[in-house]
Amino acid sequence: MKLKLPFVKEKTTSAQDKSKNVISGDSKFAIVEGYKIARTNLVFSMVAENNNCVAVTSWSKGEGKSTATVNLAISFAKMGKRVLLIDTDLRRPNMHNLLKLKNDVGLSEVIGQFADFETTVNKDVIACLDVLTSGTIPPNPSELLASSSFEALMKRLKERYDYVIMDTPPIGVVADTLLLKDYVAGYVLVVREKVTTHGDIERTLLNIKLADSKVLGFLKVGCSLHDRKYYSKYNYGYYKYY
Repeated sequence: MKLKLPFVKEKTTSAQDKSKNVISGDSKFAIVEGYKIARTNLVFSMVAENNNCVAVTSWSKGEGKSTATVNLAISFAKMGKRVLLIDTDLRRPNMHNLLKLKNDVGLSEVIGQFADFETTVNKDVIACLDVLTSGTIPPNPSELLASSSFEALMKRLKERYDYVIMDTPPIGVVADTLLLKDYVAGYVLVVREKVTTHGDIERTLLNIKLADSKVLGFLKVGCSLHDRKYYSKYNYGYYKYY
């Protein structure tokens, strides 16, 4: 299936300022609209795959993946559907800085059965959006994601929520992301202008293909307003995946 996801312009910021790139009522129209377009296309793809879960990944760290994942989840929640955002990067937690969450307990504790999902999940971070952080960094992230406990948890959560969106580790850093292939309709690959290379994209596609999964599309961030080739007055365009 062909899928078009938009280019989204986001500024590159330091770690402590990343939360400023999370969309809100004050965000520019072009950015909000770009994520709406991505959301619409992903909804069609998930329906086609009969799967309400999608994973967002990148080739390496620092490409804006987690911010893009949060913004996609917020856009989905704006439809009035129950949405769960899960940080599955058990080696490098990301959600606390982005969403300014205070609960340090998360996915690793739930999978390890040290905590219950109901008391761990951050409920209604915004209307209709719950967030499960990655939790304490465990000594065995890959084993936890491949465990029967995680399988049972995902089955329950996919039945409870209308949409489940997972922020995953960069594929070029660790292989944990591909352990999630059986739970998702496919992967959205975040690429950053002047950072992600064609070689990075080719290696990502190859890894996902070898795992017998698929890339649903690309979300390009960090785009320049001066790139006339791709931008209209609303500062976003399309990136096709075939």
